[in-house]
Amino acid sequence: MGGLRNAVRQELVGRQVEEQITQRFPVGQRLRVLDVGMGQGTQALRLARAGHMVTGLEQDAAMLAVAHAALAAEPAGIRDRVELIEGDGRETGAHFGPGSFDVVLCHGVLMYVSEPDAMLAGLARMLAPGGLLSLLVRNGDALALRPGLSGDWSGALAAFDTVDYTNRLGLEVRADRLADLTATLSGIGAPLHTWYGVRVFTDGTEAAAELPPEEELERLLAAEERAGRTDPYRSVAALLHLCGVRG
Repeated sequence: MGGLRNAVRQELVGRQVEEQITQRFPVGQRLRVLDVGMGQGTQALRLARAGHMVTGLEQDAAMLAVAHAALAAEPAGIRDRVELIEGDGRETGAHFGPGSFDVVLCHGVLMYVSEPDAMLAGLARMLAPGGLLSLLVRNGDALALRPGLSGDWSGALAAFDTVDYTNRLGLEVRADRLADLTATLSGIGAPLHTWYGVRVFTDGTEAAAELPPEEELERLLAAEERAGRTDPYRSVAALLHLCGVRG
C-alpha cells in the first residue's frame, strides 16, 4: 500500500470507519457507500468485502485504472458490489440524487480544493438522514510539527500562520483546522459526531519505508490507534479524520 506511512493511514482509517458504521447502523445492513476521490480504491474494496454496495468516484484516470485492476482481482461477488466512475467530487450532484447514500467518504481530497465549503455541502446532500460523512484532511493545527521535528526552523515558524503547505509530491496544497471544519459541518447539516487523529508517531517516516515484521506492526498500529483517540496526542496528528452525521 505504498509503504509504512500509507499503510498506517489506510488501516487506521478503515478501522475507524468500521467503528462508526457499527455504532450507527444495524448489524448486517447492506449500506450504500460513496467514496469520493477514492484513489487506488483501498477503502472502497474494504467496504465491499464487508458486504456493502460501493460507488467509487475518481477524476484521475491513472488512479482509476489502478482501482479497476485491484477490483478485477477480487471474487465476482465483490466485483458485483462495486461501481467505479470517473468524475469530480465537486460535481456529485451531476451523478447522483440527494439522499442516495448511507455513507460518504472523502479522504485525502480537501487539501486539493481551494474553497471546499460548496463541495462539502454537496457531499452532505448525498446522504440519507442519519447518514455518515467521513472526511480525512491534513491537520492545519499541526503544520509546524513536521518541519520542526526535521530541524527546518524557518519552515516551522512559517507554518504557524498559514494553512498552505507543500506536500511530499511537491504540490501546493492546503490544510484544514478542526474548529473551521466543525463549524462547516454544522452549517451543512452534518454536524461533527466524533474525530480521530491519524499518524501521530509515524508521519516522519519516509514514504517508501517498509512495513516492520507483523508482530511489531501490530504494536505500532495499537499505539497509533490509541494516540488517535486520546488527547492531547490526536491534536498533533498529521491527519484528522472527522465523522459527521446527517440530521
